[in-house]
Amino acid sequence: MAELMTTDLVRLDADLGRDKESVIAALAGVLTAAGRADNVAVLERDLLAREAKAATGMKDGIAIPHCRTTAVSVPTVAFARLAPAVDFGAKDGPAELVFLIAAPEGGGNTHLQILTKLARALVKADFTDALRAAGSPEEVVAIIGGVVADAPAMAPVAAASAAPAAAPAAEGAASSAPATRRRLVAVTSCPTGIAHTYMAAESLEAAATKAGVDLAVETQGSAGSKPLPQATIDAADAVIFATDVGVRDRGRFAGKPVVSSGVKRPIDDGDAMIAEALRSADDPNAPRVEGGGANDSGRTATAGESWGGRVRRVLMTGVSYMIPFVAAGGLLIAIAFLLGGYEIVGPAADLVVDSTLFNAPDPQSIGLEHALFDSGTLAYLGALLFVIGATSFALFLPALAGYIAYAIADRPGIAPGFVMGALAGNLKNFTNADGVAMPATGFLGAIIGGVLAGLVAHWIAGRTVPSWARGLMPVLVIPLVTSVVVGLAMIVVLGRPITWLMENLTEGLDSMSGSSAVLLGVILGLMMAFDMGGPLNKVAYSFAVAGVGTAATVAAGAPELKIMAAVMLAGMVPPIALALATVVRPGLFTVGERENGKAGWLMGASFITEGAIPFAAADPLRVIPSIMLGSAVTGGLSQAFDVGLRAPHGGVFVLFAVDGVLGFAIALVAGVVVAAASVIALKSFGGARVVDPEPVTV
Repeated sequence: MAELMTTDLVRLDADLGRDKESVIAALAGVLTAAGRADNVAVLERDLLAREAKAATGMKDGIAIPHCRTTAVSVPTVAFARLAPAVDFGAKDGPAELVFLIAAPEGGGNTHLQILTKLARALVKADFTDALRAAGSPEEVVAIIGGVVADAPAMAPVAAASAAPAAAPAAEGAASSAPATRRRLVAVTSCPTGIAHTYMAAESLEAAATKAGVDLAVETQGSAGSKPLPQATIDAADAVIFATDVGVRDRGRFAGKPVVSSGVKRPIDDGDAMIAEALRSADDPNAPRVEGGGANDSGRTATAGESWGGRVRRVLMTGVSYMIPFVAAGGLLIAIAFLLGGYEIVGPAADLVVDSTLFNAPDPQSIGLEHALFDSGTLAYLGALLFVIGATSFALFLPALAGYIAYAIADRPGIAPGFVMGALAGNLKNFTNADGVAMPATGFLGAIIGGVLAGLVAHWIAGRTVPSWARGLMPVLVIPLVTSVVVGLAMIVVLGRPITWLMENLTEGLDSMSGSSAVLLGVILGLMMAFDMGGPLNKVAYSFAVAGVGTAATVAAGAPELKIMAAVMLAGMVPPIALALATVVRPGLFTVGERENGKAGWLMGASFITEGAIPFAAADPLRVIPSIMLGSAVTGGLSQAFDVGLRAPHGGVFVLFAVDGVLGFAIALVAGVVVAAASVIALKSFGGARVVDPEPVTV
């Protein structure tokens, strides 16, 4: 316990600020002052990043800001009893009891189980009441120490009730409970897997005990996850998914009536979730986990998700799997152009087939006028890298379509999705006798094909088939039927219209020059800075990456390469601009923000826009408009200077992949200066001067 919490990590009846950002910053400072964290800026950044994913305020006046971070080497808990209470996003009001939990990246399982016990105790009234009545830091440490020391070891599979009829966790034991007793199973998980995962489990277990229901919970958290026995799942009347991340191996629950929510809902209202699960168990039309049987209504565990959220989730799944192909391919091709010159595109295949490291040709003799050092060996290496990079690019459309289909239909959708992506790019280069290629529908065709493949595969998977055919469905029937149906639709019906649309879009980009290109750069810059890694940022980035995937194998000047440059430059501006502002006018920023500014230089230079999030979270009305203005300036100037980029990531570390380095530098510096000047002006004229608070004492 001594290494988890000490008296110098406790603050009683303390005024730590009027908002949660101030409280988090103050408690991060407490950890640092106590020698438990070695970088307050990193700790504060990681805490705020976790807070941005979902508020950590709980019901009954509790908040648990937490994160996994490199700033601590051992798990640590700081506690504050606030006066006044501060809003942490709970529905029933502000929090007065705040637990800051910091776990090291890759921390040991034993430490995480200690944090698990603490998280489970937070939903118990006697524990929180004792903390409200505590008169000294020593008493607080003793109360928390008693919970950690005396609580039973957390089992990944937990029965809800101590009654004799509780559902056991052993294989096959579920059948021993009385037939009249209802049975439920649940899965809980949160992005960090430290606190909410286990608090949700504890709350559901308490609610199940109150309702006289047997409940087995699988906690998919950082302390490990032991899957529920299949017999326990099979015997359950319904399943509860209380998760903020995907459920691992959700196919185990196929066909079960399901209630889905974020991980916070059961903490706030476990009784209602248990009651809802019981109603779903009795409703033949209730949503069911994908892959259900005859009673499956066709609705799934995502039935409560909005259409907009569902579309975004599906598309972003495909994009996230696509990006590594584009990133690797783009960097390899950029290096190939560095070694062999842009002319390497033409003779690359001949060089790979006909040459070796020991008989490399004279670059001038094969038209490689810009080979590095006029070296045949380097030109040969460039050809090898070009072939590898181009192959990586050739797979980005299949990956996009395949994983879009996967997001809709799970594993049965992957194969037909990949086939649709290959058709979209005409991967086999099918041509007629005159050399005219089959229409390639490109990025748009891959998206449409992936969606159709996922929908058809999902529909087929929901059909009722004889037991002898079930094993054939995912490996033969679904891929075969889906590939035929959707493939015919894409080639015969949709291929030419989509190709026509893509050709017109490409012509539109090619014709963009002057003010229209600058306007596009401005719009992309605004999108990149508005939510710093959020949906708009990702839309702009995905648009640019798709273009690079199409054009990176061609010579300089393609409009898609200019769009990629504008997007990356605009994304670099916010962290660097805020870092500059903390240096020019440090008095306008807190100590924590000034520390974040030091990290912002490297994060911005590396094209990590999220480095600006702590500043925007603390002062959104001044920071966000300022960085949007700076990024818009940079995006517009990048287009005006015809800057091109073949690598989809890397910031200043991929300058070798930049066409127009001088324009790149001018656009970046201009946007940084504009954004920094804007945020300084708004903070100065808006009365935002900061006076660092005195250290809080007990």
